[in-house]
Amino acid sequence: MAYNVLLVDDSSLARKVLRRALIQSSVSIGQVYEAENGKQALEILDNQWVDCVFLDINMPVMTGIEFVEEARKKDELRDLKIIVVSTEGSEERLAYLKKLGVLEIVRKPIAPEKLKTVFEKIF
Repeated sequence: MAYNVLLVDDSSLARKVLRRALIQSSVSIGQVYEAENGKQALEILDNQWVDCVFLDINMPVMTGIEFVEEARKKDELRDLKIIVVSTEGSEERLAYLKKLGVLEIVRKPIAPEKLKTVFEKIF
């Protein structure tokens, strides 16, 4: 099965690195969508089926935390698989994200092997 993923990060370089790591992870990837912030991500999710979201926390317009809060309000996104990929160090913020249902929190940069492990765990 090929997984459709959404990469949400305000840095185009970070999205490019994550896309490359996905390819190198040997996980079967279908469509890869990209968004620069949480607002764009929600707009994409209104129109596209996505199996998993890789999400940064600190972004302009709508942060990763705000994105998760909004996504969890929508019935069709309540069970969306979300993986935070960030340099965030605040244990309080990370604990809050876990409480909202984020499945994994991994530090940037993420290695292809770690991505494969995360996919095996959540799927």
